[in-house]
Amino acid sequence: MLRLHGHELSGNSYKVRLLLELLGVPYEWVRVDLMKGEHKRPAFLALNPFAQVPVLEEGGTTLCDAQAILFYLASRQRDGLWLPTDPLEQARVVRWLSTAAGEVRQGPENARLHHLFGVTSISIERASEKAAFILDQLERHLGERLWLEFERPTIADIAVFPYVALAGDGGIDLVPYPNVRAWIARIQALPGYVPMKGLDA
Repeated sequence: MLRLHGHELSGNSYKVRLLLELLGVPYEWVRVDLMKGEHKRPAFLALNPFAQVPVLEEGGTTLCDAQAILFYLASRQRDGLWLPTDPLEQARVVRWLSTAAGEVRQGPENARLHHLFGVTSISIERASEKAAFILDQLERHLGERLWLEFERPTIADIAVFPYVALAGDGGIDLVPYPNVRAWIARIQALPGYVPMKGLDA
């Protein structure tokens, strides 16, 4: 069985858990207490020297990084639903995985870290600017479609969703972005959807 190491307040842990639930794949949840520094202890560093969650274990294989795990889980389904098999279509999905690790991280995710967890090394002004940029981009993009790519949800949507939906934790108002809010609601209406703290209303 798959073992997912993560924390309930981690959006990156959540996106992997969400995909597993949507796929109906059984897994064991292993809580890593980030507040107590468990991610920096030798036992966890043996799994991921970067000291980050999530980590996925399967048999003797360990996989780190949320975006890489999403790619792996969707690929192993071999049905092309959550990750297309066509190289060009696949590249369009991977572009959004990069966006999740880039613009979304620099914007909504960093704003959340600053406000919710008190990470003072983050410039909230810069994070707010980055958040406004990516939310403006998403609002325009979603004005013409229901999902980030194609006529169905893919791991592109799962990768970008958590920290955008949690933007309020970082003091980012989603009211000016009706297309983004409608997209969030569509994801929350998917069969098998599970919430995380902050998205359980």
